[in-house]
Amino acid sequence: MRNFAAIFKKELRTYFTSPIAYVVMFIFLLLAGFFFYSGYAYFNLISFQAMRSAYAMAGVNVIDWVVRPLFGNISVFLMLIMPLLTMRLFSEEKKTGTIELLFTYPIRDSELLLGKYIACLTVFLVMLGATLVYPLMMATFGTLPWGPVLSGYLGLILLGASSIALGIFASSLTENQIVAAVLAFGVLLFFWVIGWAANFVPPKVGNVLTQISLLQHFDNFAKGIIDTKDIVYYLTLILFFLFLTLRSLESKKWRG
Repeated sequence: MRNFAAIFKKELRTYFTSPIAYVVMFIFLLLAGFFFYSGYAYFNLISFQAMRSAYAMAGVNVIDWVVRPLFGNISVFLMLIMPLLTMRLFSEEKKTGTIELLFTYPIRDSELLLGKYIACLTVFLVMLGATLVYPLMMATFGTLPWGPVLSGYLGLILLGASSIALGIFASSLTENQIVAAVLAFGVLLFFWVIGWAANFVPPKVGNVLTQISLLQHFDNFAKGIIDTKDIVYYLTLILFFLFLTLRSLESKKWRG
């Protein structure tokens, strides 16, 4: 536990003493703010127009017109941004040779991995937590159903945690940070779009492709639906890539 805490503090300090975390946060919040403002402004316009008809007004609500599109856009940002947060975690250690030094210390691979993983997850939670200002603003100026909002945030947390696990595995495979980022982005994109092929293959194969799609499982959270199978899917994905990362670290020792 002491080793884990030391690795966690070191990684967290590295994030916040380098420009990477600040640049990623700035870009993320800038894009999220733009899409929130655009969606909310359009929602207000539609609401004023729909007030002339009770029938039209029934189909206008802040969840469908603002919250769900915002969560959908943020989920796409994560696919682009998370590889930037994870690319250096092991690849930099390999390039500078400090990974060899770490292996000589009495630190278990699991402590090393979890220290880096939780530090990156903490940075992500800080970044995502800053977007809470948007639902708080909506709640201040109107009525906001918090159920779908909290469900969407749970989905984003699980999606981000899965992306970090995948990204840290990619970083453990190479000493080149750019290669690690591109590899993580490519695999994330694969998991994101694979469900699109479901209509062009036999139904049984299509069902399998849909079940492993990141988009399919996140969509339920964005709709305000918390399904156990979606939570199990993300937790399985996280454990799978952390397991692969541990095997990758062990193979480094075998090869010397």
